[in-house]
Amino acid sequence: MDNEMKNFDEDIIETESNETQNEEPVVRPDYSSEIIDIVKSNASPKALRDQLDDYHDNDIALILNSLTTPERQKLYRVLGINKLSTVLEYSEEEDVANYLNEMDIRKAAAVIGHMEPDVAVDVLREIEKVKRGILIELMDAESRKDIALLASFDDDEIGSRMTTNYISIHEGLTVKEAMAELIRQAPENDNISTIFVLDEQDTFVGALGLKELIIARQGDDLEEHIMTSYPYVYGHEQIDACIENLKDYSEDLVPVLDNQNRMLGVITSQNVIEVVDEALGDDYAKLAGLAAEEELHEPLKDSMRKRLPWLLILLCLGLGVSTVIGAFEKVISSLTIVMFFQSMILGMSGNVGSQSLAVTIRVLMDENLTGGQKIGHVFKELKVGLANGVILGIISAIFIGIYIFLFKGKPVFESFAISGCVGVALVVAMIISSATGSLIPMGFKKVGIDPAVASGPLISTINDLVAVITYYSLAWILLINVLHLA
Repeated sequence: MDNEMKNFDEDIIETESNETQNEEPVVRPDYSSEIIDIVKSNASPKALRDQLDDYHDNDIALILNSLTTPERQKLYRVLGINKLSTVLEYSEEEDVANYLNEMDIRKAAAVIGHMEPDVAVDVLREIEKVKRGILIELMDAESRKDIALLASFDDDEIGSRMTTNYISIHEGLTVKEAMAELIRQAPENDNISTIFVLDEQDTFVGALGLKELIIARQGDDLEEHIMTSYPYVYGHEQIDACIENLKDYSEDLVPVLDNQNRMLGVITSQNVIEVVDEALGDDYAKLAGLAAEEELHEPLKDSMRKRLPWLLILLCLGLGVSTVIGAFEKVISSLTIVMFFQSMILGMSGNVGSQSLAVTIRVLMDENLTGGQKIGHVFKELKVGLANGVILGIISAIFIGIYIFLFKGKPVFESFAISGCVGVALVVAMIISSATGSLIPMGFKKVGIDPAVASGPLISTINDLVAVITYYSLAWILLINVLHLA
């Protein structure tokens, strides 16, 4: 029986293996070429529009740069205002500004007016001032109002990222009346998964899920289906302060209120993703020692402007490290062999500091972190640095001692005395690096500076300074003054 089962399993495996080998790789359709061919064809405008409706707006946006200006202008005329505005929302703001310059100014104003208000504000910022004023004047009153509202918030306030595209009803309606109001507003609003309930003064009361409204019976009391504990944010809240709460709730739509608790707009899940992505890109740039995130086709002078300030700071710190090494000239001249292991001490110190920095920045993203938890985190980093340092210190002491004895011809005692000094210096440097990697970003956070500014290069350079002082001080004390090896 066991043999039969074994043979059966082998047959199954062999069959699956043969099927896998016979499978052809999946080839993704080349939508870009298809769309370009459609745009370049001589089909009638209606036929072109019908064919392009089969493609996602993002796929159309991706081919715009591959078209000539006349071909793009042909596309502008073919697509309706709603479709065109949605397509352009998937493009970079600076590219959209160039595309709008290729259109009739009234059409350009209509396209911007149909964009999500937060996107429209970003696009308008890329357009020169005089033309921007003309475009705003040509927009309908509702679009001008929405754009003015979003422009009233600073870039680091959550209100600058909201959209006014949402559905709201007033309390006191019946289920039938609420459904009728939903149907009335739905053609003008895409975000219909949650309906927001306001009072007579437009003060936020709560939210009603679309599913709950659909399954509610006509005789039900609508108030019983309203979630009065629904999460919300205030428009002037800092993005960094409230983004964690938005992620925790995982709602598709979160209302944005003014200081009188009146509803201004909503933050969508897409807005949250964009904000998090921008924050990660900004933090990544700072961790790399950049003043801001760089773009692929950025001009040389802009890239230099973002990189040079930190490089100058790091140059000064590097000169400080070199000066400190120079102060230990007598140690180096007396025991030249200690120079061989300097780079290892410095490298490990920098690595440990960067690890501690990365973990600490992630911990500091929690705005609810208490002082006790921060102290606990520092002690944890010290313990990790000590444990790793002891293990690596012992390993390095053994192998370096053997290396010096076999290849440098030193006596056993002297060989392992030097390697022991290296091991102890490594332990001390790793402990101190763990402390600086956690304490420096916490100190920055305390004084209101983004902890990501404590970038990898900065921490590494500071830890180089600490490691040099530690290493050569121990060599001077232990090897020269105590053991008299020099």
